[in-house]
Amino acid sequence: MMDEPVVAAKQPAILTLSAGTYFWCACGRSKNQPFCDGSHQGTGHTPVKLVLEQEKKVALCQCKHTGNPPHCDGSHGKLG
Repeated sequence: MMDEPVVAAKQPAILTLSAGTYFWCACGRSKNQPFCDGSHQGTGHTPVKLVLEQEKKVALCQCKHTGNPPHCDGSHGKLG
């Protein structure tokens, strides 16, 4: 059974990332938000791989309720 993700923040992390591979935290427990630090072990969540071919500005979800992981879709606005 998968635990409910922890809401790390109720706004996206807006970052300019270099080309490369990143792993977005899906569980909300990482101390390195919005990126995975392995804290998901035992939660049923797994990080989401994000590959950028070139430098790009991104808005990564931190509420962990997005319908378009790892990107923010505004779901944080519906949280209590």
